[in-house]
Amino acid sequence: MILVTGGTGYIGSHTVVELQNAGYRVVIVDNLSNSNIEVLDGIRRITGIRPEFVEADCTDMVAMKALFDRYPGIKGIINFAASKAVGESVEKPVLYYRNNLNTLMNLLDLMPEYGVKGIVFSSSCTVYGEPDENPVTEQAPIKKATSPYGNTKQISEEIITDVINSGAPFKSVILRYFNPVGAHPSAEIGELPNGVPQNLIPYLTQTAIGIRKELSVFGDDYDTPDGSCIRDFINVVDLAKAHVKAVGRMLEDKSEAKIEIFNLGTGVGLSVKELIASFERATGVKVPHRIVGRRPGDIEKVWANPEYANNVLGWKAEASVDDTMRSAWAWQCRLRERGIM
Repeated sequence: MILVTGGTGYIGSHTVVELQNAGYRVVIVDNLSNSNIEVLDGIRRITGIRPEFVEADCTDMVAMKALFDRYPGIKGIINFAASKAVGESVEKPVLYYRNNLNTLMNLLDLMPEYGVKGIVFSSSCTVYGEPDENPVTEQAPIKKATSPYGNTKQISEEIITDVINSGAPFKSVILRYFNPVGAHPSAEIGELPNGVPQNLIPYLTQTAIGIRKELSVFGDDYDTPDGSCIRDFINVVDLAKAHVKAVGRMLEDKSEAKIEIFNLGTGVGLSVKELIASFERATGVKVPHRIVGRRPGDIEKVWANPEYANNVLGWKAEASVDDTMRSAWAWQCRLRERGIM
């Protein structure tokens, strides 16, 4: 059995689908602070299986012990339970440090007691900051974080490393994501943020369908071919499949290393303007947008060198950008059909 914390969230729900498709039994724990219980219905419609679900806050040690007592067969954990908006973290740093770090420490405390063999940690390319060179390998230097959110990822990686180096009886795989986008091709699950979206694609699709007036492109004077920021946009289903590979690697002891780190990206940098053009080309729908000033804390350009994940983890990003944009639009249209937005 695999415990997926934050499993009704965006990346978590797609990963639960892929875990169940691979034959794993899954239990989700989520406090539903940034997700919806109806996601479980979407997972069931795709896989035919409704995962076990516990509504609880992972910072609550009493609740977490009760979960492990109720499900004694947990062998692996994938930890998605974290607050994740960069801007909000600047405004509410204590919330981010409390939620993101206490969740992880509770899990690490409980793992030896309940015989859990390994934890896959959801990290981020934000740990690299503004990289010295692109594409970014796992050996790139860790830069000072530009936000409390980014700092929680750096600190979390340090905590995991220190705990494992202290002789803890489990393994860890740390996955540093680049920019997850898109939705499941069934349009049964996708990204559904509460309130005004903090991420580019849900804001873009909400603008395309008329919920938002226009999309703001933050800056067109960067040192990039078209002046807008460059990112490595990875399809969320491809990303989810990497977690299944990581879980198998840990539980089957495919590596002698007790801790491993992989970059998850496509290896291709795409500018914000290029992404908008891809969406319009793939869907035939125009996105009203305008150029505004730069946003504080934004990195100019970053994309992954995914060769280590390709060769060692046995994983590769496969979906095209146009297909990914079509999936994001299909999800937005499904939300409209359901009267959600």
